[in-house]
Amino acid sequence: MDAELAAALDGMPYVGLADPVKARSAMRDLVAALEVPGPAAPAEVEDRTIPGPPGAPPVPVRVYRPRGAGEAVPVLVYFHGGGFVTGGPENEHGRCLDFAADGIAVVSVGYRLAPEHRFPAGFEDCYAATVWAHEHAGEFGGDPRRVAVGGGSAGGALAAAVALRARDEHGPPLVFQMLLYPVLDDRMDTPSMRAFTEPPLFNRTDVEHMWRHYLGGRADVPAYAAPARAAGLSGLPPAYILVAEFDPLRDEDLAFAHRLIISGVSTEVHHVPGACHGFDGVMTARLGRLAFEEQRAVLRRALFGACPGASPGRWTVQSLSD
Repeated sequence: MDAELAAALDGMPYVGLADPVKARSAMRDLVAALEVPGPAAPAEVEDRTIPGPPGAPPVPVRVYRPRGAGEAVPVLVYFHGGGFVTGGPENEHGRCLDFAADGIAVVSVGYRLAPEHRFPAGFEDCYAATVWAHEHAGEFGGDPRRVAVGGGSAGGALAAAVALRARDEHGPPLVFQMLLYPVLDDRMDTPSMRAFTEPPLFNRTDVEHMWRHYLGGRADVPAYAAPARAAGLSGLPPAYILVAEFDPLRDEDLAFAHRLIISGVSTEVHHVPGACHGFDGVMTARLGRLAFEEQRAVLRRALFGACPGASPGRWTVQSLSD
């Protein structure tokens, strides 16, 4: 592992997923340990609830509206990580503020957590929030023609699943999906899944507990729960996939990226040597800072077409070593 990253992680709280109650407490400690105070970003932030799926409770969301935007801005619907078991919009507050500072309206979703609410509860919340963000974009200065989804880890799984359902049901016309070391395959049968069985941050044992909490042992696992099970990936929005070398999810992420590419989906995949799961949240390490800055640049290129001659979803590849 990258030496600076390893040093930054030394002594950090470990969020094991065996016990959801303990995991949630540890996640709060980890978020506090990783938080790097900075100047306030130019965004208006509003916590609110929106209608949930039919027959379900309302969904809490945190909406970030860039200040001073003279016209409708792109929208990113963002789903937090935490193994489907822990976390909430607070986990992603700093990240979403920075996205908003780039002129992007963000809807950060507080979906229901397992095991109290197993699949499809959290997924249904995320899809309902995406539909709402598209239909009500004008209420927070957003452009309904430029709605993207994104998330890290379990949030990446939810973003990929929302993109699949939007395609299948002719739902919101998503223009982009940002998948950061996403959880994709419950079958857990890859070399990286067999290799990385110890901490830091996330390992095979955590993955086993995560799927147990989320799926409850069901045998009929649909693609909206584990997107790697999707029969076909054509017709999905352009994608960016971040992959970490020392991550049990590495190989399922690379395989999914390859399937997207051969299905004709414009896809950028960045495999980062020396990185572990969730490394982009470690802002005291150069590798984490560079990864997050790349995400911001990727979103700008995808949603604004900032590169000369570029259009949303098509850009040049920038290395973290640049």
